[in-house]
Amino acid sequence: MKSYRNLLAAGTLIGDKVVNQQNEAIGKIEELMISVDEGRVSYAVMSFGGFLGFGNKFFAVPWATLHVDEKNKCFVINVDKERLKEAPGFDKDHWPDMSPEWAAEINTFYKFTP
Repeated sequence: MKSYRNLLAAGTLIGDKVVNQQNEAIGKIEELMISVDEGRVSYAVMSFGGFLGFGNKFFAVPWATLHVDEKNKCFVINVDKERLKEAPGFDKDHWPDMSPEWAAEINTFYKFTP
């Protein structure tokens, strides 16, 4: 029987690395976006690329597409590193409005149906 915690403090997840199913480093968690109306985490904001924090591309990933690997203290996502380079992203100083149209674009890219 698998034993795991189903509640984690949000602050403990910030900075955690994200890998794909091939165990390639994809990025790290920068923020968690919580839907106030639904009372749940909707998206994880990840950083990808850059050097020493400069030139990082930020992008939102539907929370349900990430899986916690508690043993390795990371998140796993089923996305190819090359495909991720095409993900809708944003600059850390210019966040999107996160409107329903924006959410639909993100969900479509990750083939996620809320």
